[in-house]
Amino acid sequence: MSTRLVRYSVVTLLALILSACAARNQAPVAALNDDDDAHCRANNVAPGSPEYVACRKDRDVQRNAAISRADRRQRDLGEYMLNHPERP
Repeated sequence: MSTRLVRYSVVTLLALILSACAARNQAPVAALNDDDDAHCRANNVAPGSPEYVACRKDRDVQRNAAISRADRRQRDLGEYMLNHPERP
């Protein structure tokens, strides 16, 4: 009985570990901030100015829209695969 429990525990642990790998990989926030800062400063905009703030907001909106599009495409692909099992 104890070997069965150990096997079940190992399988459960492996499932949890693999499920963490299945999450979408997104860039760390610090890397995004540095990239946004470099992009906005490249336009000769002083940090803290209204133009700089608008630039950072625009970059944030663009990034969120791209992530939403990618998530939607992934969901659509999954639904298509479920609804059309005859096509690989």
